[in-house]
Amino acid sequence: MSNGEKILVGKIVAAQGMRGELRVQTFTEYPSDLENFPALKIKFIRAAGQNLGIYRMEGIDNRTDAENLRGTELFINRADLPALKKGEHYITDLIGMKLITNDKRRVVYVHNFGAGDILELDNGDMIGFNGAVVDYEKKEIKYGKK
Repeated sequence: MSNGEKILVGKIVAAQGMRGELRVQTFTEYPSDLENFPALKIKFIRAAGQNLGIYRMEGIDNRTDAENLRGTELFINRADLPALKKGEHYITDLIGMKLITNDKRRVVYVHNFGAGDILELDNGDMIGFNGAVVDYEKKEIKYGKK
């Protein structure tokens, strides 16, 4: 992956209130994480759910301006992402990797319904991510011994 790559970190889903606040669906670990990316010029106000936050954005001061941003996707440069701890992965890196099982499949999406990450495969099957070993060089996800 290129360091110049753009990464989707959120999407404006609605206006909130009359003073230009925005309701944003986040694709980060916590809604407050968006504030850590200065290029977005966004200020976290409060969480409105597990992956939903209320924000203020520079230059947006009324409901009409906020409503005009509905559907806007928020991207950052890959280089702006924080370093990962051991055992952590960015979902964007897992998409397209081969899953090494009896019938090599590719990951098309990563879901999380609250109990952990679930890999959706190209044949429609879903498998838990817990216990997987990711090989970035081979672009593979394996289960079992390293």
